[in-house]
Amino acid sequence: MKRQLQKTDDGVVYEDGVTRLRDGREMAWRWWGEADATPVLRIQGTPASRLYRNPDSSVQRELGVRYLMIDRPGYGGSTRKPGRGIADVADDIGEVARAHGIDRIPAMGTSGGGPHVLALAARHPELVTAATVVVGGTPLAPDEVSKLVGVNAAGYAAADEGWQPLYELLVGVRERLLGAEGMAGVLKDAPESDRKLMANPAWERIERENLAETLKQGAEGWADESLAMHGRWDFDPGLIKTTVTWWHAADDKNAPLSAARRVVAKIPKVALHVWQNEGHFASLTHDREIVAELLSRNASAGTRP
Repeated sequence: MKRQLQKTDDGVVYEDGVTRLRDGREMAWRWWGEADATPVLRIQGTPASRLYRNPDSSVQRELGVRYLMIDRPGYGGSTRKPGRGIADVADDIGEVARAHGIDRIPAMGTSGGGPHVLALAARHPELVTAATVVVGGTPLAPDEVSKLVGVNAAGYAAADEGWQPLYELLVGVRERLLGAEGMAGVLKDAPESDRKLMANPAWERIERENLAETLKQGAEGWADESLAMHGRWDFDPGLIKTTVTWWHAADDKNAPLSAARRVVAKIPKVALHVWQNEGHFASLTHDREIVAELLSRNASAGTRP
Protein backbone atom coordinates (compact mmCIF):
# COMPACT_ATOMS: atom_id res chain seq x y z
CA MET A 1 0.00 0.00 0.00
CA LYS A 2 1.16 3.50 -0.85
CA ARG A 3 -0.16 6.18 1.51
CA GLN A 4 -0.26 9.95 1.39
CA LEU A 5 -2.13 12.24 3.82
CA GLN A 6 -3.59 15.39 2.29
CA LYS A 7 -6.30 18.03 2.84
CA THR A 8 -8.85 19.65 0.51
CA ASP A 9 -9.22 23.41 0.13
CA ASP A 10 -12.21 23.32 2.47
CA GLY A 11 -10.28 21.43 5.13
CA VAL A 12 -11.34 17.79 4.68
CA VAL A 13 -8.54 15.36 5.46
CA TYR A 14 -8.05 12.49 3.06
CA GLU A 15 -5.63 9.68 2.40
CA ASP A 16 -5.06 8.14 -1.02
CA GLY A 17 -3.55 4.79 -1.80
CA VAL A 18 -3.54 1.68 -3.95
CA THR A 19 -4.08 -1.96 -2.98
CA ARG A 20 -2.71 -4.75 -5.16
CA LEU A 21 -5.20 -7.61 -5.27
CA ARG A 22 -4.32 -11.29 -5.17
CA ASP A 23 -4.73 -11.57 -8.94
CA GLY A 24 -2.30 -8.69 -9.55
CA ARG A 25 -4.83 -5.99 -10.40
CA GLU A 26 -4.76 -2.70 -8.49
CA MET A 27 -7.60 -0.83 -6.84
CA ALA A 28 -7.23 2.82 -5.86
CA TRP A 29 -8.91 3.99 -2.66
CA ARG A 30 -9.40 7.07 -0.56
CA TRP A 31 -10.18 7.52 3.12
CA TRP A 32 -12.19 10.70 3.66
CA GLY A 33 -12.02 12.07 7.22
CA GLU A 34 -10.07 11.92 10.44
CA ALA A 35 -8.36 8.68 11.43
CA ASP A 36 -10.23 8.39 14.75
CA ALA A 37 -13.71 8.75 13.18
CA THR A 38 -16.16 5.86 12.72
CA PRO A 39 -15.36 3.99 9.47
CA VAL A 40 -18.05 3.56 6.82
CA LEU A 41 -17.59 1.84 3.47
CA ARG A 42 -19.20 4.12 0.91
CA ILE A 43 -19.74 2.83 -2.64
CA GLN A 44 -20.30 5.64 -5.13
CA GLY A 45 -22.53 5.69 -8.21
CA THR A 46 -22.03 5.05 -11.93
CA PRO A 47 -19.84 6.54 -13.20
CA ALA A 48 -17.94 7.93 -10.21
CA SER A 49 -14.63 7.64 -8.43
CA ARG A 50 -13.23 7.81 -4.92
CA LEU A 51 -13.16 11.61 -5.30
CA TYR A 52 -16.93 12.04 -5.18
CA ARG A 53 -18.25 13.69 -2.00
CA ASN A 54 -20.89 15.93 -0.54
CA PRO A 55 -19.86 19.58 -1.01
CA ASP A 56 -21.22 20.23 2.50
CA SER A 57 -18.34 18.86 4.56
CA SER A 58 -20.13 19.66 7.84
CA VAL A 59 -22.34 16.59 7.43
CA GLN A 60 -19.45 14.15 7.63
CA ARG A 61 -17.63 16.12 10.32
CA GLU A 62 -20.63 16.43 12.62
CA LEU A 63 -21.55 12.76 12.25
CA GLY A 64 -17.97 11.78 13.11
CA VAL A 65 -17.51 9.34 10.23
CA ARG A 66 -14.65 8.38 7.97
CA TYR A 67 -15.48 7.04 4.51
CA LEU A 68 -13.52 4.37 2.68
CA MET A 69 -14.19 4.84 -1.05
CA ILE A 70 -12.74 2.60 -3.75
CA ASP A 71 -12.46 3.05 -7.51
CA ARG A 72 -14.16 0.12 -9.19
CA PRO A 73 -12.40 -1.59 -12.14
CA GLY A 74 -11.71 0.70 -15.08
CA TYR A 75 -12.41 3.87 -13.12
CA GLY A 76 -9.82 6.28 -11.75
CA GLY A 77 -6.75 4.42 -10.57
CA SER A 78 -8.18 0.89 -10.63
CA THR A 79 -7.26 -1.74 -13.21
CA ARG A 80 -9.96 -2.57 -15.70
CA LYS A 81 -11.57 -6.03 -15.51
CA PRO A 82 -13.24 -6.90 -18.86
CA GLY A 83 -16.33 -9.07 -18.49
CA ARG A 84 -16.68 -8.17 -14.84
CA GLY A 85 -19.87 -8.83 -12.94
CA ILE A 86 -21.28 -7.26 -9.82
CA ALA A 87 -20.44 -10.10 -7.45
CA ASP A 88 -16.76 -10.36 -8.35
CA VAL A 89 -16.26 -6.61 -7.93
CA ALA A 90 -17.98 -6.85 -4.55
CA ASP A 91 -15.38 -9.50 -3.71
CA ASP A 92 -12.66 -7.05 -4.80
CA ILE A 93 -14.09 -4.39 -2.50
CA GLY A 94 -14.13 -6.85 0.36
CA GLU A 95 -10.49 -7.72 -0.31
CA VAL A 96 -9.49 -4.05 -0.18
CA ALA A 97 -11.42 -3.53 3.04
CA ARG A 98 -9.66 -6.48 4.69
CA ALA A 99 -6.31 -5.17 3.47
CA HIS A 100 -7.04 -2.16 5.68
CA GLY A 101 -7.54 -4.44 8.67
CA ILE A 102 -11.34 -4.13 8.59
CA ASP A 103 -13.26 -7.09 9.98
CA ARG A 104 -16.70 -5.47 10.35
CA ILE A 105 -18.05 -2.26 8.82
CA PRO A 106 -21.34 -0.58 7.90
CA ALA A 107 -21.65 -0.11 4.13
CA MET A 108 -23.72 2.06 1.83
CA GLY A 109 -24.08 2.27 -1.94
CA THR A 110 -25.62 5.04 -4.01
CA SER A 111 -27.17 4.62 -7.47
CA GLY A 112 -24.87 2.18 -9.34
CA GLY A 113 -23.16 1.51 -6.02
CA GLY A 114 -26.42 0.06 -4.70
CA PRO A 115 -26.15 -3.35 -6.41
CA HIS A 116 -22.52 -3.57 -5.31
CA VAL A 117 -23.30 -3.02 -1.63
CA LEU A 118 -26.08 -5.61 -1.83
CA ALA A 119 -23.69 -8.11 -3.44
CA LEU A 120 -21.11 -7.38 -0.75
CA ALA A 121 -23.66 -7.99 2.00
CA ALA A 122 -24.90 -11.19 0.34
CA ARG A 123 -21.46 -12.68 -0.27
CA HIS A 124 -19.62 -11.37 2.80
CA PRO A 125 -22.12 -11.38 5.68
CA GLU A 126 -19.30 -11.50 8.22
CA LEU A 127 -17.98 -8.15 6.93
CA VAL A 128 -21.08 -5.97 6.61
CA THR A 129 -22.74 -4.98 9.90
CA ALA A 130 -25.54 -2.99 8.26
CA ALA A 131 -26.24 -1.99 4.67
CA THR A 132 -27.87 1.02 3.03
CA VAL A 133 -28.94 1.51 -0.59
CA VAL A 134 -29.63 5.04 -1.80
CA VAL A 135 -31.53 5.52 -5.09
CA GLY A 136 -30.15 2.16 -6.16
CA GLY A 137 -29.97 1.15 -9.81
CA THR A 138 -31.81 -2.04 -10.82
CA PRO A 139 -32.78 -3.98 -13.97
CA LEU A 140 -35.73 -2.28 -15.68
CA ALA A 141 -38.93 -3.23 -17.45
CA PRO A 142 -39.59 -1.74 -20.93
CA ASP A 143 -42.18 0.75 -19.66
CA GLU A 144 -39.69 1.99 -17.06
CA VAL A 145 -36.96 2.57 -19.65
CA SER A 146 -39.25 4.94 -21.57
CA LYS A 147 -39.53 7.16 -18.49
CA LEU A 148 -35.77 7.62 -17.97
CA VAL A 149 -33.82 10.78 -18.74
CA GLY A 150 -32.71 10.65 -22.37
CA VAL A 151 -29.09 9.61 -21.93
CA ASN A 152 -30.02 6.73 -19.61
CA ALA A 153 -32.76 5.52 -21.93
CA ALA A 154 -30.28 5.52 -24.80
CA GLY A 155 -27.73 3.64 -22.69
CA TYR A 156 -30.27 1.00 -21.74
CA ALA A 157 -31.23 0.48 -25.38
CA ALA A 158 -27.57 0.22 -26.38
CA ALA A 159 -26.89 -2.34 -23.63
CA ASP A 160 -29.66 -4.49 -25.11
CA GLU A 161 -27.49 -4.73 -28.24
CA GLY A 162 -24.29 -5.67 -26.38
CA TRP A 163 -21.01 -4.26 -25.10
CA GLN A 164 -19.75 -2.65 -28.32
CA PRO A 165 -22.84 -0.52 -29.07
CA LEU A 166 -22.97 0.49 -25.42
CA TYR A 167 -19.30 1.42 -25.41
CA GLU A 168 -19.63 3.47 -28.59
CA LEU A 169 -22.52 5.42 -27.07
CA LEU A 170 -20.64 6.04 -23.81
CA VAL A 171 -17.57 7.30 -25.66
CA GLY A 172 -19.69 10.20 -26.87
CA VAL A 173 -21.34 10.75 -23.49
CA ARG A 174 -17.91 10.78 -21.86
CA GLU A 175 -16.79 13.56 -24.17
CA ARG A 176 -19.86 15.58 -23.23
CA LEU A 177 -19.38 15.01 -19.50
CA LEU A 178 -15.75 16.09 -19.65
CA GLY A 179 -16.48 19.00 -21.98
CA ALA A 180 -18.41 22.23 -21.64
CA GLU A 181 -21.76 20.54 -20.99
CA GLY A 182 -20.73 18.64 -17.90
CA MET A 183 -23.22 16.59 -15.92
CA ALA A 184 -25.80 19.39 -15.85
CA GLY A 185 -25.85 19.57 -19.64
CA VAL A 186 -26.04 15.83 -20.16
CA LEU A 187 -28.91 15.61 -17.66
CA LYS A 188 -30.72 18.75 -18.78
CA ASP A 189 -33.99 16.79 -18.95
CA ALA A 190 -33.71 15.66 -15.32
CA PRO A 191 -36.39 16.67 -12.77
CA GLU A 192 -36.25 20.26 -11.53
CA SER A 193 -35.02 19.21 -8.08
CA ASP A 194 -32.00 17.51 -9.67
CA ARG A 195 -31.26 20.45 -11.97
CA LYS A 196 -31.36 22.83 -9.01
CA LEU A 197 -28.75 20.80 -7.15
CA MET A 198 -26.52 20.52 -10.22
CA ALA A 199 -26.56 24.32 -10.48
CA ASN A 200 -24.70 24.57 -7.16
CA PRO A 201 -21.15 25.80 -8.05
CA ALA A 202 -19.56 23.78 -5.23
CA TRP A 203 -21.24 20.59 -6.42
CA GLU A 204 -20.31 21.31 -10.03
CA ARG A 205 -16.64 21.80 -9.15
CA ILE A 206 -16.47 18.55 -7.19
CA GLU A 207 -18.36 16.66 -9.90
CA ARG A 208 -16.02 17.88 -12.65
CA GLU A 209 -12.99 16.75 -10.63
CA ASN A 210 -14.70 13.45 -9.92
CA LEU A 211 -15.60 12.75 -13.55
CA ALA A 212 -12.15 13.72 -14.82
CA GLU A 213 -10.68 11.11 -12.47
CA THR A 214 -13.41 8.53 -13.04
CA LEU A 215 -13.18 8.52 -16.83
CA LYS A 216 -9.48 9.21 -17.34
CA GLN A 217 -8.90 5.67 -18.65
CA GLY A 218 -11.71 6.02 -21.21
CA ALA A 219 -15.25 4.65 -21.37
CA GLU A 220 -14.37 0.93 -21.23
CA GLY A 221 -14.81 0.51 -17.49
CA TRP A 222 -18.09 2.40 -17.60
CA ALA A 223 -19.37 0.10 -20.36
CA ASP A 224 -18.23 -2.98 -18.41
CA GLU A 225 -20.10 -1.85 -15.32
CA SER A 226 -23.25 -0.72 -17.11
CA LEU A 227 -23.52 -4.05 -18.92
CA ALA A 228 -23.00 -5.97 -15.68
CA MET A 229 -25.90 -4.14 -14.06
CA HIS A 230 -28.15 -4.28 -17.11
CA GLY A 231 -29.46 -7.82 -17.02
CA ARG A 232 -30.06 -10.38 -14.33
CA TRP A 233 -27.74 -9.88 -11.38
CA ASP A 234 -25.10 -12.49 -10.59
CA PHE A 235 -25.96 -12.68 -6.89
CA ASP A 236 -29.10 -13.31 -4.83
CA PRO A 237 -30.36 -10.40 -2.65
CA GLY A 238 -32.40 -13.00 -0.77
CA LEU A 239 -29.20 -14.25 0.86
CA ILE A 240 -28.53 -10.98 2.68
CA LYS A 241 -28.55 -11.57 6.43
CA THR A 242 -27.95 -8.07 7.73
CA THR A 243 -30.50 -5.28 7.91
CA VAL A 244 -30.92 -3.12 4.80
CA THR A 245 -32.44 0.34 4.54
CA TRP A 246 -33.33 1.46 1.02
CA TRP A 247 -33.89 5.17 0.37
CA HIS A 248 -35.50 6.25 -2.90
CA ALA A 249 -37.19 9.23 -4.52
CA ALA A 250 -40.62 9.03 -6.10
CA ASP A 251 -39.57 11.27 -9.01
CA ASP A 252 -36.30 9.49 -9.81
CA LYS A 253 -35.78 9.46 -13.59
CA ASN A 254 -32.38 7.72 -13.37
CA ALA A 255 -33.49 4.75 -11.24
CA PRO A 256 -37.28 4.32 -11.19
CA LEU A 257 -38.94 3.59 -7.85
CA SER A 258 -41.09 0.82 -9.37
CA ALA A 259 -37.94 -1.12 -10.29
CA ALA A 260 -36.45 -0.58 -6.83
CA ARG A 261 -39.57 -2.04 -5.24
CA ARG A 262 -39.02 -5.34 -7.09
CA VAL A 263 -35.57 -5.75 -5.58
CA VAL A 264 -36.69 -4.59 -2.14
CA ALA A 265 -39.29 -7.37 -2.16
CA LYS A 266 -36.47 -9.95 -2.39
CA ILE A 267 -34.44 -8.72 0.60
CA PRO A 268 -35.31 -10.44 3.91
CA LYS A 269 -34.74 -7.63 6.43
CA VAL A 270 -35.36 -4.38 4.63
CA ALA A 271 -37.03 -1.02 5.20
CA LEU A 272 -37.95 1.21 2.24
CA HIS A 273 -38.14 4.98 2.71
CA VAL A 274 -39.51 7.09 -0.15
CA TRP A 275 -39.01 10.83 -0.59
CA GLN A 276 -41.82 12.60 -2.38
CA ASN A 277 -41.35 15.29 -5.05
CA GLU A 278 -37.60 14.65 -5.29
CA GLY A 279 -35.29 13.13 -7.88
CA HIS A 280 -32.12 11.08 -8.12
CA PHE A 281 -29.87 13.59 -6.38
CA ALA A 282 -32.02 13.61 -3.26
CA SER A 283 -29.27 11.39 -1.90
CA LEU A 284 -27.17 14.52 -1.25
CA THR A 285 -30.03 16.51 0.22
CA HIS A 286 -30.72 13.77 2.76
CA ASP A 287 -27.13 12.66 3.35
CA ARG A 288 -27.20 13.44 7.06
CA GLU A 289 -30.28 11.35 7.87
CA ILE A 290 -29.10 8.50 5.62
CA VAL A 291 -25.72 8.15 7.30
CA ALA A 292 -27.10 8.72 10.82
CA GLU A 293 -29.64 5.93 10.30
CA LEU A 294 -26.92 3.56 9.05
CA LEU A 295 -24.77 4.36 12.09
CA SER A 296 -27.67 3.61 14.43
CA ARG A 297 -28.10 0.14 12.95
CA ASN A 298 -24.37 -0.41 13.05
CA ALA A 299 -24.39 0.41 16.78
CA SER A 300 -27.23 -2.04 17.34
CA ALA A 301 -25.41 -4.76 15.41
CA GLY A 302 -22.35 -4.21 17.61
CA THR A 303 -24.31 -4.93 20.78
CA ARG A 304 -25.76 -8.23 19.62
CA PRO A 305 -24.27 -11.40 21.12
